Amino acid sequence: MSAWPDKMTVAPIGEWPGLLTKTRKSSPFRTTLTETLKLLDRETWHLAATDAQIRTAELLIAVPAGQFRIDGRPRADARPEHPGVIFSMDSRHGRLSYPCDTFTTWQDNLRAIALALEALRKVDRYGVTKRGEQYRGFLALEATAAPAGFATAEDALRFLREISGVAADVYEAPEVHLPRVIRRARRAAHPDMGGDADTFQRVSLAEAKLREAGRL
Repeated sequence: MSAWPDKMTVAPIGEWPGLLTKTRKSSPFRTTLTETLKLLDRETWHLAATDAQIRTAELLIAVPAGQFRIDGRPRADARPEHPGVIFSMDSRHGRLSYPCDTFTTWQDNLRAIALALEALRKVDRYGVTKRGEQYRGFLALEATAAPAGFATAEDALRFLREISGVAADVYEAPEVHLPRVIRRARRAAHPDMGGDADTFQRVSLAEAKLREAGRL
């Protein structure tokens, strides 16, 4: 099983930014998804100025909600609607967003993003730039997930408690209470457990909002 970074939210893509690539390239990579996720996790750490920024990392994949596991990760046999992926996060340079659908599989497109992040960081290493100018072209890109997200962390938490049926517990530490709420919300919303795709997506977005706010 692939080692997904604990602090990264994974969710279905709502809308692709722009036109999808018509003619895609075959894989130039010889590596595993686990190795790609390790590289992405490392580059996320380098980009972030704080732990709170690391928690804003979000990967959107064109996999229907019903093909995600209860833990919020895509199933190994998930069939995406297209191979495009979008990786976004808050960073020391601002909000960054990287869509890629150059290759025929989403795993290869994710590998391409991870390698691109590594290459951009090396520009700073060799002193070519001083203030991260190489990232400016990616600041205006926006990744979207449907349905709409949450305005505040409290709105997200209220939704998760409602779906999960877990009430607030003033005697339970947040690091114990919140993961339990999320686990139960995922289970209740998952299409295989009687839920529906839209609600499951909303659970993912609520979790992302809590991570962005530093609550997870």
